Amino acid sequence: MTNTHTRIARRLMASTALFTAMAAMPALAQQAAPQDTGASEAGEPIIVTGSRIRRPESDNAAPVSVIGQQAVIDRGYTSAADALNDLPSNVPVLNQADGSGEASGSGIQAPNLFGLGAGRTLTLVNGRRMVTSSSGIGDPGGVGDAQVDSNIIPLGLLERVEVYQGGGAAVYGSDAIAGVVNYILKSDFTGLVLDGQTGISGRGDYATYSLRGTAGTNFAGGRGNVAIDVGWSKSPILRFSDRPLSNLGRLTVSNSADTGPSDGIPSVKEIFNAAFWPFNGNGVIFTRPAPPPNFLARNASGSALQFDSAGNVVAYNTGTIQGIPFASGGDGFAYQELAGLRTGVERYTANLIGHYDLTDRIKISTELLFARTTGSEIPQGNSRTTLNAGTYAGPIAFTINNGFLTAQAKAALSAISPTFAAGAPLYLSKYFYDLVPDATRTTTTDTYRALVTLDGDFDIGARNFYWSVSGSYGRVEGKQRTWEVINSRYNNAINAVLSGGKVVCAINADAITTNDDASCAPINPFGRGNVSQAARDYVSTRAGMDWTNEQVDLLATLGGSLFSLPMGDVAFSTAYEHRDEKARFSPLAANLQGTFGDGSTQVAQSGGYNTDELSAELSIPLIGKGFTLPLVKALELKGAFRYVDNSLAGSENVWDVGLRWEVTGGLTLRGSRSRNFRAPTLTQLLAPTSSGLGSVGFDPCDADRINSGPNPAARRANCLALFAANPGYGVDPDGTGAGLSAAQRLARFQDPAENFSIATITSGGNTGLRNEISDTLTYGFVFQPRFVPGLTISADRVQIDLKDGLSPFTTEDFMAACYDEASPDAAVCSAFSRIANPSATAIGGSVLTGTTTTFNAGVIKYRGETYMIDYRFALADVFGGGDIGKLGLRAVATHNALLTRSVTGTTFTRTDDTYLSPKWVGQFNAVYENGPFRLTYQLDYRGRTRSAANATIETTPTPMLSANVVHSISTQYDLGNFALRAGVDNFTDKAPSYPQIAYGDILGRRFFVGATIKLK
Repeated sequence: MTNTHTRIARRLMASTALFTAMAAMPALAQQAAPQDTGASEAGEPIIVTGSRIRRPESDNAAPVSVIGQQAVIDRGYTSAADALNDLPSNVPVLNQADGSGEASGSGIQAPNLFGLGAGRTLTLVNGRRMVTSSSGIGDPGGVGDAQVDSNIIPLGLLERVEVYQGGGAAVYGSDAIAGVVNYILKSDFTGLVLDGQTGISGRGDYATYSLRGTAGTNFAGGRGNVAIDVGWSKSPILRFSDRPLSNLGRLTVSNSADTGPSDGIPSVKEIFNAAFWPFNGNGVIFTRPAPPPNFLARNASGSALQFDSAGNVVAYNTGTIQGIPFASGGDGFAYQELAGLRTGVERYTANLIGHYDLTDRIKISTELLFARTTGSEIPQGNSRTTLNAGTYAGPIAFTINNGFLTAQAKAALSAISPTFAAGAPLYLSKYFYDLVPDATRTTTTDTYRALVTLDGDFDIGARNFYWSVSGSYGRVEGKQRTWEVINSRYNNAINAVLSGGKVVCAINADAITTNDDASCAPINPFGRGNVSQAARDYVSTRAGMDWTNEQVDLLATLGGSLFSLPMGDVAFSTAYEHRDEKARFSPLAANLQGTFGDGSTQVAQSGGYNTDELSAELSIPLIGKGFTLPLVKALELKGAFRYVDNSLAGSENVWDVGLRWEVTGGLTLRGSRSRNFRAPTLTQLLAPTSSGLGSVGFDPCDADRINSGPNPAARRANCLALFAANPGYGVDPDGTGAGLSAAQRLARFQDPAENFSIATITSGGNTGLRNEISDTLTYGFVFQPRFVPGLTISADRVQIDLKDGLSPFTTEDFMAACYDEASPDAAVCSAFSRIANPSATAIGGSVLTGTTTTFNAGVIKYRGETYMIDYRFALADVFGGGDIGKLGLRAVATHNALLTRSVTGTTFTRTDDTYLSPKWVGQFNAVYENGPFRLTYQLDYRGRTRSAANATIETTPTPMLSANVVHSISTQYDLGNFALRAGVDNFTDKAPSYPQIAYGDILGRRFFVGATIKLK
């Protein structure tokens, strides 16, 4: 019976926890708390992520967060990736475009703890490694992080997700830098469960669906169990125009009102309804193949000209031109149509788990997994514009002899250009919506995995030992597909003439017979939607790549008690692991031959490595049981060591030392120090050298960037000196800017290579790469006061220092290292070049060549804390009376105090206190249960933060993003064999914090309903 004092304490804690969680969310955060995970019976030793030693669940020296299956059900999640994105210490991977023009991604979603990068979080299933989902070799750009897609995890058999925060390499090996995500599957499922769910947004779009069935049974008198789970889910593509914030067409352009770096006036200004004025879907007409406005073809009244969908020449509204290539308003190509907003993902999963007791002390078990995930995204499409003159994507030259020109078009264009009437060309700058059969790019991965484990235990004297031997084979077969345009066929088809009363390809109507192509179907480029099916079929080719990743993993472990001390048993675990990793990369024929795009060819690749690893753990009780001291009820030291011999990256020694100090019955202090590592991937090591056209990312000398960066003064000084030494820098193709001072030319300089593929980029691997190393320190406490049963409070500090980081050096990184250093390295600055004088299409100083590769040069420093308050209690214990249900209150948060990184190891950029890593990320959950009824509420909080690293009013008109709070609710009613659930995510329809589309929930209000049928 609850006494008066306890009841008063419960009332105080219930009201205080609710008020604190709602009013002071930034001060709260996350750690493992008691949950209904089904992990073990009370007091029974288990293996908790972070160690292979069996121990009580709470006896861990490092922070471990737990996500139970019920949390997935409450929020209506259809994949494990959704649940991980909810974790405050994990940077969400949303398969969402960032608004820069880049596509929304392949659909692969991998954990990214503390924002250190997806390749620095290790993924396990039941404590064992998984094969890499992404391309293991040949990944374009030479980055090639090893990632395991969370979409392959079977939700029907998922028991919980354990997230070990900070290290783990001494126990598990490579990639455990930021931590480990371990998916724990149910081992003794019985019965039949069928589940279905559907959802839709408040705008009537973004329909989602999921179905799954799980069945399991015991056999052989309970000595064995087998369970299977099959599942399917689907989410759709979303476009920028589908949401108000992303449909603003917002961009920043040079601000002519800016007078200097300290005037309080931003160097850029906002524009809305942004468009690329030099082209659109109908086709904009130019007199020369270059983008300056004075080259626009104009009629007698001075209006610019375009074609309409009927092929007639009509007036063209350029909008308010803001330089090249952007305008505000007008008829140009809308910026928000450049790429898709969200990737659609469809997933199929099938899993079998079984075990059988061969004897009372030996068990054989197996795990079989198949998963197919398909991501569909909308990348940048096919354009032929004046912005890309001189390349394959340059404007379309056409003459009066083109067979598709209407009589009206010929007359109108002849009137403005007598030379056109005489046979000279004009130029069409156009975006094709219909040049290929399908504008989407798909990425499909088929994952296969088979695991067999033999484990058991034995006694020597009074001591018990446990062992396991397992072997697994994992295979991923991936393919990426898109439609591309064959350059040679496009060139044939775009030149059309009249012959015999029909429009035909000019090559089939000229006097030369050796160039004839009977299959050539002419392209009508005049107006939107006029490309015929025959022309599409003729110029289109399937492009993409296939890849195969294979992993063979053999693991043997032995653990138990070495000997006993008065304070307790000295426990140990040893392991030997051998792993073979192989990868193949096979471009399709069009990629091998370079028949599309800039003509660069890709090379088929294959490679592999093996690793032999020995590890040992030791847990030593220093104080405990009958031997205690004041304020030291128990004190335990743990240590782990791992030796790694990698056939490519060499050997490595990593370690972990931890201490757990139980001060009193309810207060435990814990801490650990570890050294961790990540081995270079096959792509980073072996990618062959290749060159092709590409964009260069942010140019530090661009007027939009000149006042940004970690060292704005050095950046401005270096760029100013560069422009002073090169009088052609900052001069437009039409000569505008010539004769201005270096400062004036710098102030107006906008590099088109930022957004368009006009620079020649050379990329390749680096066989001299070493392992990257990190040193990690965690310390904190867990408080479970006896006078308030059900309350858990924890806080942990996490510090990670990484050196020799595997840095993907892009042209953008080389430029930043060159201009942000007071005394830059000449070798760094020579990794790219600029054009000395304006070309026909680009401003002087535009980047001409660049480099992408990987170096051991990166440095990352992370400092932060994770916090958690969890309080669960029966309402009758607080308010008295009969059973009126139970209430659970939980607040978790992560405080990102510092996240600074350097690609070069010298120039650092802080991304903490930005939307990528806000100071505070928090979550509050309230769960009410009363018999079959369950009601949940969730609040997701992101604190006020900067819009970008080093953002100030000098660099952007919106340097700060407001705090973002999203509310969600759900309910469930369990009728025994049948359960119904429904929920509303983001029920206030809160948009992301302006103007950043990724800082919050872009999807808006969404409804879901689901049903579960349970048969025993």
